[in-house]
Amino acid sequence: MERIAIVSDIHGNMTAWEAVMKDMQRRGLNRIFCLGDLVGKGPQPAEVVDQVRATCEVVIRGNWDELIAVNQDVRDFTWQAERLGADRVAYLASLPFSYEFKLSGRTVRLVHASPQSVYHRVQPWDEMDKRLAMFDPPTDDSGTGVAEVVGYGDVHNAFLQYLEGKMLFNTGSVGNPLDLPQASYCILEGEYGEDSQKPFNLQFVRVPYDIEHEVRIAQKAEVPALEAYIREIRSGIYRGLQE
Repeated sequence: MERIAIVSDIHGNMTAWEAVMKDMQRRGLNRIFCLGDLVGKGPQPAEVVDQVRATCEVVIRGNWDELIAVNQDVRDFTWQAERLGADRVAYLASLPFSYEFKLSGRTVRLVHASPQSVYHRVQPWDEMDKRLAMFDPPTDDSGTGVAEVVGYGDVHNAFLQYLEGKMLFNTGSVGNPLDLPQASYCILEGEYGEDSQKPFNLQFVRVPYDIEHEVRIAQKAEVPALEAYIREIRSGIYRGLQE
């Protein structure tokens, strides 16, 4: 049975990412899929991008990844872009919108925020029609039809819901969780590429990490919106910029 780690929303928090990588290594997880927002908010965007490029088999584009590539007149984005450099910014801009595969007879689709847009935010408490639309084909025509399992990031709230026989899950956030202040990721288990129904499993993992160490790195780097970033990683409460 294949075991695939699904991570998202690292947001330049290298302290949290290193803790998650150690946990994945301890569990023997060799396949890692990343759902975007490698950068933004946190103090080490370049380090995170380099690590993700080296370790993740699949990486899709998040809203911060796209915004940093196209916005050069907002300090939060220019601060990140200056530390990333042109090559990493170009890499972020080139990332695909979605990724689809078969697992134990189910069509699994991964997106950052929704199949409509990297900016189209869907919360677990939103109206049913909005959540059911998460199973629609992506607007960039990269999907083969209606998915049976959809995984995403963006809202930084880990959850699992069954909706009319389909499964919707959110990985939570590695670097900026907004439900509880521990790094979050998921493990998908099943037969990769298999068209017939086989056993299938989804596991949520929470990883504690040294938040105060990350606070010191952010303070030294003088990241934009520093107070909001520190409050969020310490408390898991969102009052700052968009995720």
